[in-house]
Amino acid sequence: MGWELDEVERPLIEQLLSMGWCYVEGDLDLPARTGRTSFTEVIQEATLRRQMRALNLRDGQPWLDDERLSQAVGALTRIPAHRLIEANRVATELLLGGITVEGLPGWDGGRGQTIHYIDWEQPERNEFTVVNQFRVDCPPGYNRGKAFIVPDVVLLVNGIPLVVIECKSPSVPEPLADAIDQLRRYSNQRRANGEVDDNEGNEPLFHSNQLLIASSFDEARVGTIGAEFRHYGAWKTVIGPDGHGTESEVAAALGKDQLSEQERLVAGLLSPAHLLDIIRHFTLFMTIEGQTVKSVCRYQQYRAVSRAIERLRTGKTRVQDGEHDRRGGIVWHTQGSGKSLTMVFLIRKLRTDPRLRRFKVVVVTDRADLEDQLSETAALSGETVEIATSTHALRNLLRRKGPGLVFGMI
Repeated sequence: MGWELDEVERPLIEQLLSMGWCYVEGDLDLPARTGRTSFTEVIQEATLRRQMRALNLRDGQPWLDDERLSQAVGALTRIPAHRLIEANRVATELLLGGITVEGLPGWDGGRGQTIHYIDWEQPERNEFTVVNQFRVDCPPGYNRGKAFIVPDVVLLVNGIPLVVIECKSPSVPEPLADAIDQLRRYSNQRRANGEVDDNEGNEPLFHSNQLLIASSFDEARVGTIGAEFRHYGAWKTVIGPDGHGTESEVAAALGKDQLSEQERLVAGLLSPAHLLDIIRHFTLFMTIEGQTVKSVCRYQQYRAVSRAIERLRTGKTRVQDGEHDRRGGIVWHTQGSGKSLTMVFLIRKLRTDPRLRRFKVVVVTDRADLEDQLSETAALSGETVEIATSTHALRNLLRRKGPGLVFGMI
């Protein structure tokens, strides 16, 4: 435990502090130390209520009362889904889209109002907290004999747990495999046959979870709920949502010559702005072989989309340049590297940027099977995919005013 704490956990927390996170030391006896009234709770409810009041304003003033706040908190804490992946999907949709509650008489015609749990546009308005040794009691009736679990590090935004990190000493034989196995145990994902008596963790802690991280300092991997060891990936870029950032800058800020995998992953994935960007635009639910799975982008996809968006925002038009439109570019993909998902992530990010959300996206392919595959995946962006069956049809779709997602085939 000493090695794990000194060599892995403590440097991770110190790096998070340097990036704007607030640290709360965990306590295995007093839940109030970690902002909860009991260890059965996974959300810091007082923090969440305070933040929702501050974030959701009417004419610059708070308007939410206790009844509406209780409705919003209840939607997040009492999710009716039976399976973890279903509960996670419901919670994720609430976090991204907010919840509609009854408005006020005389305001906006008395219409219902959407209240948000997180300010995705302005990360600095949210409260980012890192807690180590975050005890959570297991529900009664679990048969593994463990009364509670204690994840090494939990990251909360506005009191909502979004990231769980398990640290292992680099001196143990298979540190990452051990860490991922522990994350799977905590979230009841080790069940081979789905047996009820195999419950051994606390699923509500993972209802709102967006990222799972395993680290031994020298090595670090990121995955999502339900992921097996082979699905976890390294994060090899420190680039941010604006398409900028270099390893040398991060290393210099840490007083290092070069970065470990953990330091690189923390810098590239867990700074407040990076984390909110990745959750909002780069995670999605897919159906694979009849099973719903949650996926997060690979670092190459994040880097490609961030640079593409930056080029679109800052590149000169043909008129400005005098010769060429400088807003385009090429992203080189090898086979099977996820090019269709890169497109989905790009579309999702375009649609939340006030300067780019009206762009029409046109996908040109050269094979029917590729068009089928890409259009099916593109629907994950949440947009209606329109497939042109002829040159004439394509012209008509492109003439339409406003945004859209259009497929054409050469």
